[in-house]
Amino acid sequence: MTGNIHIDATRLALLWQLSARARAAETEAALAFTIVNETQVLVPYRQAAWWHAGGALPGAVAAVSGLPQCDPAAPYVQWLNAVCRRLTRRPAPPPETLQAPAPAGETPQAQPQTFTADDLPTELAADWAAWWPARALWVPLIDARQRILGAVLFAREDPFNPQEVALLAELAHVWAHALRAFEPQISPFSRALASLRQGKLRKRVLIALALACVMPVPLSVLAPAEVTAKDPFVVRSPLDGVIDRLQVQPNQHVVAGTPLFSLDATTLASRDALARKNFDAAQEEYRQTAQLAVTSDKDRLDMAVKKGKLDASAVELDYAAAQLARLRITATRAGVAVFSDPNDWVGRAVSVGEKVMLLADPAHVELTAYLPVAENVEVKPGATLTLYPKSSPLVSYAAHVDTIAYRAEPTPDGVLAYRIKASFTGDAPRPELGMMGTARIHGRWVPLVYYLLRRPLAATRQWLGW
Repeated sequence: MTGNIHIDATRLALLWQLSARARAAETEAALAFTIVNETQVLVPYRQAAWWHAGGALPGAVAAVSGLPQCDPAAPYVQWLNAVCRRLTRRPAPPPETLQAPAPAGETPQAQPQTFTADDLPTELAADWAAWWPARALWVPLIDARQRILGAVLFAREDPFNPQEVALLAELAHVWAHALRAFEPQISPFSRALASLRQGKLRKRVLIALALACVMPVPLSVLAPAEVTAKDPFVVRSPLDGVIDRLQVQPNQHVVAGTPLFSLDATTLASRDALARKNFDAAQEEYRQTAQLAVTSDKDRLDMAVKKGKLDASAVELDYAAAQLARLRITATRAGVAVFSDPNDWVGRAVSVGEKVMLLADPAHVELTAYLPVAENVEVKPGATLTLYPKSSPLVSYAAHVDTIAYRAEPTPDGVLAYRIKASFTGDAPRPELGMMGTARIHGRWVPLVYYLLRRPLAATRQWLGW
């Protein structure tokens, strides 16, 4: 054992047994019961108490000998708390000489210390005789990092001899080791905060944080984006009618002259047949009038009227034929047919000028981004942005802003946003038409603290109204 103190084999066996009981304790309450009650088989005492250190809190007596539970409101426990707080604040050992030398690497304060009522303040010493016998021993529980986890108080009439102090000092190491098992796990964040308590490190971290807050960074926002056709040709309905059939499929490549869709011809065919009958009837009337005009002056006058009627019916016939010919719409140039599901168009009534589809050039595309109103930043033409496609997470495309809508409009998803048109830059291959993704729009340079607090400050200002 410690120094030249001799301890017999019986006490060593009891020491080993108490150490095993302490390490086998499943709860902190079981360990406390072992400390204040079962230690008596090794070192005789009349009273014992366990004081549990509270970290940042002052701590409290958690167990006393002879009682199953400790009542914090009991006068005896309150007096013990005051005594423990007094002993922990005293940096030097008590007046009595230590009865067991401190091992190498340990301070005297980490060793058991005997004391009497004379070593306490007058207000505490006045109640000593009512609660305790003449002698007491303070056994601190210190872990390997020199943190005080608590202490054990023993009281009896006779002084504690060096052998007993040495045994309790050894048990104190075992109890401290057992208490570590019941401590809550310290998170990395808490360890970082604990390391910041050092003066120089804290100053360096604060200076680094201050410099990082004023470090300029580009203000950027994210917006949903889509690759759209640039300057597409809009295919519109030439007249009022009902779409009868679509001759192309979505995203189909077509050339000039390819039939795109046709309108229902029922109404116009009836009009053309009626106009043709009217023309035939007017032509026959004009022929008969022209024959009678040879011998009759009256019929000669009617011939001019019949001629006008014939010309009018001819115009109606030509108009009906022209309208009937326009029912079949063909492509005026090559491109890709861009429209929705064909089933949504077949049988649908359209009016003159209504858009049915687009003819787009796959090699001539641009980026359309929708900047939400809540994410609006100062973006000007010429600003850069980057497209991150959803289908290709390892590919990105650079572009620069061409135009920005001055007025926000609802998007197909129902979000109020500004429409931004951008052109792709560089010689890299262009993305496919219709590709969806997220665009990062780069704005002006701002301090990092503004970049991080921009949204919270905006929400706070709207909520407070300043």
